[in-house]
Amino acid sequence: MSVELENEGLIQEFEGIVASENKQVLADFLNDQNISDVAELINEFPEYEALIIGNMAVNRAASVFKILDISQQKDIVKELSSFKTAELLNELPPDDRTDFLEELPKNAIRDLIKLLNPEERKITLTHLGYPEDSVGRLMTPDYVYVYEHNSIEEVFATLRAVAKNTETIDVIYVINENGELIDDIRIRDVILALPGKLVNQIIDGRVVALNVNDDQEHANQVFKMNNRVALPVTDDNNILLGIVTIDDMLWVANEEYSEDMQKMGGTEALDEPYLDIPLLKLFRKRIGWLVVLFLGEMLTATAMGYFEDEIAKAVVLALFVPLIISSGGNSGSQASTLIIQAMAVGDISLSDWWRVLRRELISGLLLGSVLGIIGFVRVAVWHSIAPTLYGQHWNLIGCTVGFSLLGVVLWGTLSGSMLPIALKKLGADPAVSSAPFVATLVDVTGLIIYFSVAYMFLKGYLL
Repeated sequence: MSVELENEGLIQEFEGIVASENKQVLADFLNDQNISDVAELINEFPEYEALIIGNMAVNRAASVFKILDISQQKDIVKELSSFKTAELLNELPPDDRTDFLEELPKNAIRDLIKLLNPEERKITLTHLGYPEDSVGRLMTPDYVYVYEHNSIEEVFATLRAVAKNTETIDVIYVINENGELIDDIRIRDVILALPGKLVNQIIDGRVVALNVNDDQEHANQVFKMNNRVALPVTDDNNILLGIVTIDDMLWVANEEYSEDMQKMGGTEALDEPYLDIPLLKLFRKRIGWLVVLFLGEMLTATAMGYFEDEIAKAVVLALFVPLIISSGGNSGSQASTLIIQAMAVGDISLSDWWRVLRRELISGLLLGSVLGIIGFVRVAVWHSIAPTLYGQHWNLIGCTVGFSLLGVVLWGTLSGSMLPIALKKLGADPAVSSAPFVATLVDVTGLIIYFSVAYMFLKGYLL
């Protein structure tokens, strides 16, 4: 049976149970389904989202809740009773609870924190005290730790006692009496070790840890470089505070990717699903960059006005303005997109700027040469078809177009590659320098290059 048919049967069964209004049957049905299938039911029947969450076992309800969109989470909490909301929030892992709460207004956060039990309230307030986008917001205090003097038998006793309430037992953390992180050991190493061995006999001292104030994007890179399912989080004194798991990193990577795509399109990050964001808020997110880019494009008109005399003497030059500036903008956008992507995945760092510059210098020369030759050939072909179109100096016009394309594409490539690196160096987000911003910059400078080359080739002939 196909997945679509299975989902269709699931939907029909759910509709029948809801119509019967038998809450016990509904609870049994929901608790028997996969978490992802319940999430699909919520997507299919948003009017029943609170009913679905409210009738599930609290541990399963929390598992569903944390994979829903923030807008769905907000709607569910609004509709649930205070008792059910308290149950749900107390059951959520601290990192997922923090992710949800930080999206709410301050008064709503205050009211919901009151519903938490004292221990969870303390953990949540600690998480919310860390800087936004820091590792501290992602970490969970639910992990297994042992001491270096423990035996393997004692490690297993610890696992049996506490592992049920921890997020993962794939990795066990070794600390000293002061709570300082010493090492981490994989569960496989514990299983294979002899019962009488001590923990300090199987550790290797090659622990990789994150600082609680590290940026989440940096943490994502550390995960990728070290192939870990979880990493310990310490403070500045190497005290073990919690762990960050790979599922949190996947959410971070997805959010970072979405934000970068939106910024590269010339808008602020939306921070919530497109269809759920209020229209006025969407307008505010987009209008700022549009105004900035519009003001930048106005410089293009200023540049055109500066070369008004040249255009009046050789009107034919105006025919190639769109060709020149679009080629420069395209090459710049292409280069910036490649560099931003390479920086995002860790292929290049700020220290690689000189290598990038050299590569893009060669690339710009090659790309510009190809487009320049095509531009010259285009003028030559059109002249052979209509000899009066460009006049007797068609070859000079062809050279002007060809060398202008070479210069503009080279400049666009260099600008597009260096701007993201420069912005990163200044502490800004390199994504904002992509397509629209680079294209606007290259449009203005491209005109200056074009008319400067035209003056060099056509002085004494058409100018």
